[in-house]
Amino acid sequence: MIALTVNGDERELDVDPSTPLLWVLRDRLALTGTKFGCGIAVCGACTVLVDGDPVRACVTPVSALRGKHVTTIEGLSADRGHVVQKAWIREDVPQCGFCQSGQILSAVALLRKTPSPTDADIDAAMSTVLCRCGTYRRVRRAVQTAAAMRRGGAR
Repeated sequence: MIALTVNGDERELDVDPSTPLLWVLRDRLALTGTKFGCGIAVCGACTVLVDGDPVRACVTPVSALRGKHVTTIEGLSADRGHVVQKAWIREDVPQCGFCQSGQILSAVALLRKTPSPTDADIDAAMSTVLCRCGTYRRVRRAVQTAAAMRRGGAR
């Protein structure tokens, strides 16, 4: 049994300890917002937050998460009310949407550590999630918008 907290809910899971978190989330917990992309931690589509830090769920064994707090896109906000989600919508970031949960959670982690990021900060943090549609300018704009919204300024 592996105990961890997923989106605020304490879970005890009877799974093989080497099972990647991605498959536990998708197959055991029906949290399908976390996507499978490459399976080798390169594309970032599977990014979740573990204790607030971005982690690649496709290569992280569930055993490494004992006692940790995992946040998926579903746990960020039930009504798209998180400031980053609002900024994503305002800036019309998604095209296909496949990378968006990884992008959004990476942006959340960035803004927790760097409330007023520079373009270079944004580019460095967000470059870890690949977008096949090439919406990188909109991603940067949305992170800037979210930062401004958090500070109470409109963008």
